Amino acid sequence: MNRQEKYFIVLSGLFTGLLVLANIIATKIITIQFGQNAFFVPAAVLAYALTFTITDAISEVWGKERTNWLVFTGFITSVISALLVKLAIQMPSAPFWTGQEAFQEILGSNLRITLAGMIAYLVSQYHDVWAFHFLKEKTKGRKLWLRNNVSTSVSQLLDTTIFITIAFYGVIPNLFTMILTQYAIKLMIAVLDTPVVYGLVYLIRNEKGKTVEEKVSTQSIA
Repeated sequence: MNRQEKYFIVLSGLFTGLLVLANIIATKIITIQFGQNAFFVPAAVLAYALTFTITDAISEVWGKERTNWLVFTGFITSVISALLVKLAIQMPSAPFWTGQEAFQEILGSNLRITLAGMIAYLVSQYHDVWAFHFLKEKTKGRKLWLRNNVSTSVSQLLDTTIFITIAFYGVIPNLFTMILTQYAIKLMIAVLDTPVVYGLVYLIRNEKGKTVEEKVSTQSIA
């Protein structure tokens, strides 16, 4: 196994791990304080935002087809993990174990939230991969920072709007404020993760000072 394949396995593991974690913790709504104003967002905002960092790095190095397969694998993993969690909740508890109620309360997200997450995931992640490679073609493989930020920003807006609308419409007030707040946080993460994407691509593809673009090219990605 060569070095690049090892990196791919590590990044794929991080991607699916963050995705499953985001699905678990998304049911908790956290408070973010800005001055005198309090805003409410799902606790999964950071974990899920980082999955876009990974897909953009993988898209740059391994291409569209393999990244789409990773997105599909993540979806299957989410479905399997959700089913296993539901099974664990329904299985009879040991007589001496007293944590069933808390276990179900924490992990037993309702079907609506689960479906919202899966629909938002499929739409936003596949759009991110498509947009990244569309821009890569238009920029002739240059301006990685532009491709990363534009594709992620639009995809995160799709994800946030779809998930919050389906999951919380009629349940939580001020959905528009929640969408704007969560999107603002994701947008900030998207900007801050640009050096991380560059670093990952450089680590995987750089060789003896060459740029991180296609090895047949000597042009800068800046």
